[in-house]
Amino acid sequence: MKKLNIIALLSAGLYLTPCTSRAQQGTSDIDFVKRLPVFHWVDDNHYKTYRMNGMMRASDEVIVDVLTGKETITERTGPVKSRINITRNGLVIIARKNASGADTLKGLQTPVVSPDSSNIAYTKNRNLYVYNISEGKEWQVTADGSETVYNGWSSWVYNEEILGRGMAYRAFWWSPDSKKIAFMRFDDAKVPVYYMTDDTGIHQKQIAVRYPLAGDTNPEVKIGIAGLAGKTITWADYDAKADQYFGTPIWTPDAEQLWVQWMNRGQDTLKIEAIDLILGNRKPVYTETQKTWVSLDQDNRITFVPAKKMFLLMSDKDGWMHIYLHNMQGKQVRQLTSGKWTVTEINYIDEKAGQVYFTGKKENSTRTDLYVVKLTGGEVKRLTFGEFAHRFELSPNAKYFITTYSNFKTPGKVALLDTKGKMIRELADSRGKDYEKYVAIAPKSEIIRVRTADGFDLPVRISYPANFNPAKKYPVLASIYGGPNSVFVNDGYYSSYTGKADERELIGVQMDHRGSGHFGKAGQNYLHRNLGHWEIEDYSTVIKYLTKKYTFIDAERVGVSGFSYGGYISALALVKAPELFKVGLAGGSVTDWHLYDSAYTERYMDSPKENPEGYKSSSVFTYVKSLKGHLSLAQGTLDDNVHMRNTMKLVDALIEADKQFEVMFYPGAAHGWYYLPHKAKFYNNANDKFIKTYLLQKSN
Repeated sequence: MKKLNIIALLSAGLYLTPCTSRAQQGTSDIDFVKRLPVFHWVDDNHYKTYRMNGMMRASDEVIVDVLTGKETITERTGPVKSRINITRNGLVIIARKNASGADTLKGLQTPVVSPDSSNIAYTKNRNLYVYNISEGKEWQVTADGSETVYNGWSSWVYNEEILGRGMAYRAFWWSPDSKKIAFMRFDDAKVPVYYMTDDTGIHQKQIAVRYPLAGDTNPEVKIGIAGLAGKTITWADYDAKADQYFGTPIWTPDAEQLWVQWMNRGQDTLKIEAIDLILGNRKPVYTETQKTWVSLDQDNRITFVPAKKMFLLMSDKDGWMHIYLHNMQGKQVRQLTSGKWTVTEINYIDEKAGQVYFTGKKENSTRTDLYVVKLTGGEVKRLTFGEFAHRFELSPNAKYFITTYSNFKTPGKVALLDTKGKMIRELADSRGKDYEKYVAIAPKSEIIRVRTADGFDLPVRISYPANFNPAKKYPVLASIYGGPNSVFVNDGYYSSYTGKADERELIGVQMDHRGSGHFGKAGQNYLHRNLGHWEIEDYSTVIKYLTKKYTFIDAERVGVSGFSYGGYISALALVKAPELFKVGLAGGSVTDWHLYDSAYTERYMDSPKENPEGYKSSSVFTYVKSLKGHLSLAQGTLDDNVHMRNTMKLVDALIEADKQFEVMFYPGAAHGWYYLPHKAKFYNNANDKFIKTYLLQKSN
């Protein structure tokens, strides 16, 4: 699930808050809140933006001087034709010196140009290739690719849960000096096959996916290092047949070492080991063991500080994600940040000044801020300002930054600051000319905290419809996701108010539980071997609090909506807490953890053999006889992530329990169908109708 990537673009995106509902979107003469312009850095002293030039749908690119504010419109020229052009479908067109015309490479997968632009690496027919541009010659690095063996091309479970969907199945990495390529070789021969059936054509088509369920055999993996100079391959000294995982390999800045991230099948121990590029021998650099799990898919775990011959490690081993400074042999020098708050990203290292700029949530877990700390340790200094959520972009050498900021009651603005925190100028304001006129009746939001019996202050965002009347009774629609380390409640201003009446007069709620990112790894550890339990416990605590405190909330009309992991929790809420949750929309849902992949499921649940009771208590099937409310299920028939069998088995269990429900299948759709306009439109309209019928209780 890779934190079960939300297709909340469909589910929660539409039902996030009443102020962003589809009923209110459309044309209007009201200039309430407008879209903010985009700003990007050109260099440390100039940024660019775009200004409408009066022509139909045309804009000028404007370069702005940071200190003077002077604007220069860049010249309009035709598209720049680069020497190497990689098209969206992988077609590579190369114009070589001393050659007429251009070379065209076809049928490639994930082509990547080397850092020095001299070579292109790609996969083809499940083998790894390198094409030398100046010579016009191709080197086939591997030759054993087959239906079950892939070189430089990822096995499904690695692409989804470890390397990440952004890699698009690529499993090779250029060295910084362009002389070597690290790659993974996968053998899926022993991985079980899941067959998807495509019935959209005249003849049925079977699509096979090598997909290991929890407890199944995983792919065998080898780490190779291809040397371009001698056209050689060095294999890292690991036993491919061992039950293990490998994370994204990391090249050191001098390209003299490849650091491999290794993890045991139980996923509680991470080892980073340096590989000898000639012999393949490995030398330990860093080891971390936690009582629950270590996330192998963590982005940017290692950031090098070349001039200091050190590296920064991001780890949540003390219960919260923080920054640790290590020497290149792996010895910890010092911890740079600490406390019950989260570092989310290292943005820039100023080696000359000896300081690190990073993103964190020190002030409030629903907001992000920019901070700086010295490599020698000491005070963590906040550079952003106010009680706002900030989205910022540093200039190339961290001399200035541009931030877009807002909170739930304040529309967004853009400001330019230096990295001492000094405001240079405001760049934009999203408030339109009619904002003051309509703000009193426009939809509003607030963020509160609801305390659990054992002391967690759960964040909750409540959104009210336009013309809200506290004397009326309103239904509640809770939009959720709920996966471990996911954050759904974020501060910031959201509104698309047009002045039109909202057909769906309801209270929108977003809420997060103790295992979300708000409470660090310390909170996530509660979910270990027990998915679903604390999510429902904490969400129930929130709903009980809201229905008791707010007299305008109708406790008999509480709905929940989610997709993917959110679909799992939505379905589970209706059967496990039926006295609270009366209406549920569950899309693309895991319904039993026996039916999901090995890497994600076992990270949190351990294997079915190790934790049979946990798998039983976390299953939606266990509680189907308790269903009392109205449940709507949605599923894509070609979902290779959360398989259709999850929904089919739940449908069968509900039928056996004699429970009424609704279900809709989307033929030919994968995990989500926002990319299929007609299906997305149908899905949205169907959800609107379901909400209108069972939550708003309107007949038409």
